[in-house]
Order: sequence, then C-alpha cells, then structure tokens
Amino acid sequence: MTDKPFVLAIVGATASGKTWLGIEIAKNFNGEVVSADSMQIYKGLDIASAKPTKEEMQGIPHHLIDFLERDVSFSAADYVKLANEKIQDILQRGKLPIVVGGTGLYIDSLLENVKFSEVKSDENYRRELYNIAKTQGNDVLYRKLLDIDPAAAENIHMNNVVRVVRALEVFHVTGRKFSELKAESKTQESPYNSLIIGLNCSDRNILYKRINQRVDEMLANGLVDEARNIWIKGDMKTAANAIGYKELIPFFEGISPLNECVDKIKQETRRYAKRQLTWFRRNDRIEWIIFDDFSQKHQIYQKAEKTMVKYRNP
Repeated sequence: MTDKPFVLAIVGATASGKTWLGIEIAKNFNGEVVSADSMQIYKGLDIASAKPTKEEMQGIPHHLIDFLERDVSFSAADYVKLANEKIQDILQRGKLPIVVGGTGLYIDSLLENVKFSEVKSDENYRRELYNIAKTQGNDVLYRKLLDIDPAAAENIHMNNVVRVVRALEVFHVTGRKFSELKAESKTQESPYNSLIIGLNCSDRNILYKRINQRVDEMLANGLVDEARNIWIKGDMKTAANAIGYKELIPFFEGISPLNECVDKIKQETRRYAKRQLTWFRRNDRIEWIIFDDFSQKHQIYQKAEKTMVKYRNP
C-alpha cells in the first residue's frame, strides 16, 4: 500500500478490552505496546488508571507506562515526541508498534502528525483563569471559550479545565483562535501507514456493567488504600484528574460513606466512557469491532486479525 512503516492503534472507551487485545496481537505479530493513556504515565497511579500488571502483559514490552513523577506536567506535545521515539525504536528492531489507549488527543496527535506551535505561556493570566474556575465554576470559564472560539469549545469538555485554560491562554497570548492553530498544525502528512481498530459494545449497558465490575475489582485490589496514601501526602494535583481518587476524598474526610463515593466513581467512569466514544466516533478512519459481551474474546480477536490482514493485503 505504501512505503511508510505500519503502525497499529487500538482505541475505545475504558473497560472495552483494549489492553487485552493489544497484548494478544503483540504476541502473534511480534509487536510491542506503546501506551496512549494520560494517567498511566504517572508513577503510583496504578489501580485507578488500570495499569496492566506484569502478569497481564505476558512478557510483551509496554512503553510510556509508569515513568513520570506525579508532580511533572505532561502535554500532548510531550507525548507525541516520546511516542515517536518509541515507535522508531520498535520499528528499527523489526517489530510491530501497537499504540493502545483511550486518550483520543494523544492518538490523534500522534497518527495525524500534529505539529504543536510553541506558544509562550502567561502564568498570571493562567492563574486568573484557574481562579475563575475555582471560585465561579467550570461553566463560567467554558462560556468564555464558547464566546471566543466556539470551534475549540466543541471539542473540549467543560470539565477539562486544563485544555479550556490553554485554549483561552493561546488566544490571549497570540490573538489567534486555538482551533485555527490546531487546523494549521495538521498540514504535514503522517510518517506512518496506520490502521486504527476501535472496540465497542453493541449495547452501551453492557459496557456500563463492565465498568461497574471493574470498579469493584479495583476496590478489591486496594484502590481505597492507594487513594488514601496519595491524599495523606497531599499529592492530589495530578491524581485529581484520574477518576477514582478525588471521589474518595469525602470518605477520607468523614463527610460521605464509602458506598456513596464508590457509586460516584462508577458514575464518573461511565460518563468518561461516553465522552471517549463521542471523541472516537468523529474519526471516520476507525475500523470498529462491535461485540455483544466480553466472553467473545476469540471472535473479537479473529475480527481484529482479519481487519489487520485485510488492511495490509487488500
């Protein structure tokens, strides 16, 4: 099809089976996994971010997992730089790079060869924006973005304060809309011949049931202790972005019972899955594998393998 190196990506909502499928394909096609998860990069955020265990990895090398201290900021531009380095290393060793994750911004930026503009920061203005979100609410900050750059607002969730602030900051510093700069960043062709396989359930309630079960498993594996340790250390800045930590704070403070906090974790995780699917559905390049339940692993794998083989040998 092309002289460009082949890269496979596996995407989908949380708890949709991405990790399992990536490992299975890696085992059969001499591959290595490059994670595309914005929380699994951090050390210590293990259970809530659903990092694969060594047993789950089955000897398959996983890159860009558990390598960054929690107090270090990390952007999509940082991810693309590191992911490209890992992919090149994997290719040079004659192996298949398999990008696996649910952070759509990371996936799109990597495979679409987004070139990030080096817009300087305005720390005072940024602090002012964060203060607005804290004192007046995320919706007030989001409406500012809607007024200035509705195209950018359409692709950023109201509660994603970091990205809302950055879009407003870019306009403040440059006088240009964040959405315009983003469009210009995609003018260079991707260096990869990439196939994106998406996983999704035929019935969203099946996925939601899976999410609820996963949260219960996380609790059994020690989520409360993990979150409490981070909370005691006062190290919630990064963890607050990961569902499963901030929802437990009312329990630690003696304000709410554990069961209410757990219900909140499940609710927020379901909402996050919905946002992930909304993001990925906008990408018409994704080859979706739709299934009825998670016991159909053999059929799911066969469909993925068939899709992959067909793409490479049309």
